[in-house]
Amino acid sequence: MNDIQSSPQPAAVPTRKLPTVDAHIYPRGGLDVLSRAEVARLRDASIGGMHDLLRRCALAVLTSGSASDDPRAAQELYPDFDIQVLQQDRGVRIDLHNAPAMAFVDGEIIRGVAELLFAVVRDLAWTAIELAEEADLMSGEGITDAVFGLLRNARVLHPADPNLVVCWGGHSIGREEYMYTKEVGYQLGLRRLDICTGCGPGAMKGPMKGATIAHAKQRHRRTRYIGITEPGIIAAESPNPIVNHLVIMPDIEKRLEAFVRMAHGIIVFPGGVGTAEEILYLLGILLREENAGRRFPVILTGPTGAAPYFEQIDRFIRLTLGDDAASRYEIIVNDPETVARRMDSGIRKVREQRVAQKDSFFFNWALHVPLAFQQPFVPTHEAMAALDLHHGRKPHELAADLRRAFSGIVAGNVKEDGMRRIEQFGPFEIHGDPDIMQALDGLLRAFVEQRRMKIAGDYRPCYRVVT
Repeated sequence: MNDIQSSPQPAAVPTRKLPTVDAHIYPRGGLDVLSRAEVARLRDASIGGMHDLLRRCALAVLTSGSASDDPRAAQELYPDFDIQVLQQDRGVRIDLHNAPAMAFVDGEIIRGVAELLFAVVRDLAWTAIELAEEADLMSGEGITDAVFGLLRNARVLHPADPNLVVCWGGHSIGREEYMYTKEVGYQLGLRRLDICTGCGPGAMKGPMKGATIAHAKQRHRRTRYIGITEPGIIAAESPNPIVNHLVIMPDIEKRLEAFVRMAHGIIVFPGGVGTAEEILYLLGILLREENAGRRFPVILTGPTGAAPYFEQIDRFIRLTLGDDAASRYEIIVNDPETVARRMDSGIRKVREQRVAQKDSFFFNWALHVPLAFQQPFVPTHEAMAALDLHHGRKPHELAADLRRAFSGIVAGNVKEDGMRRIEQFGPFEIHGDPDIMQALDGLLRAFVEQRRMKIAGDYRPCYRVVT
């Protein structure tokens, strides 16, 4: 449990557009048992180069449930917000100044919001202190060890029977698709399966919301609603209120590796470029010879209206990566119960294989993730233009560059650094074989027409496909 003590003081500035609160919070659960040296290092990191990042991520969780996908919106609404991590002999004290009043009830911070706030401090501190000083981030094994260390430090690795379903899908989806994700989550929950998503709204919230009702019916009490994000995304996709375990990975590549290492199966709902990036990342890994025999159920699903979406995704995958890639997933339309049954059956087979091969249940060490999928990709204009999107490459190599292309578009859409690059230098240019570029352009145009790129407002493309 978290021991939360706050000292609310209304902000003194009367002209503030939105109400704010000042508070002192004393966290427990990972931050309460620290040595003086550890607290001092944590404080030094928070007041150094990490402070702006800490402030932005903290503001995101304090506005949890926000419907905006503009990473600068919350900062504009609460320009005077600040957070300080202070050292005391009893541990850590977190001071909030001009914090959003929506995170408080009758002067007390909402317990779930406080837990997410503690997770922000915990994960950014681990990244700034432990990874910077001890991790080997130049080798594949070292990066995987770092991912494991972050997840273990966040206390989300449970040595129990496999039951964790990772759900991917868009933050900007229609009502029909959102209700469908809830129904799938409900059917998963009835089978006592836990949910992990990217922690935001839309298809990341729906499965968790549906599972909560089913878990209550089944008296499944040790529920896990895990949200895995990264600093560039969290400000644009604030955690939804159902998340009870938040993990902030240092970058998108470690976030994706965390998903596939923890997952016992993956369900993909309709989404935009971020969802396409996740699909390509997963398929690129599963296409490796080292992973040919690995049990890993993957289901693409949505309501009847989403059938054309999955048909277009399937065509794009077959054109670029081949039929073997398409054989690694199953498409099920408008049948939540069948989706849950198939996933439950697939996870049982995962358990059988890991028992036979003496593999861990809680972290998929045996899955081979190539270094090309682990190294951080910085989407500059030069890097995007240099992507090798041509036929004749090995499918997993082409998948790696296609994943980077979609990652760059995500950055240009919702990440503050990427948005600034687009504002300064114009759209990214993406080059490749004509048929791949035509298929890519068609897929992206469909995302725009279906309003999968942005929750509100008109979408202005951050890319230009050169055919």
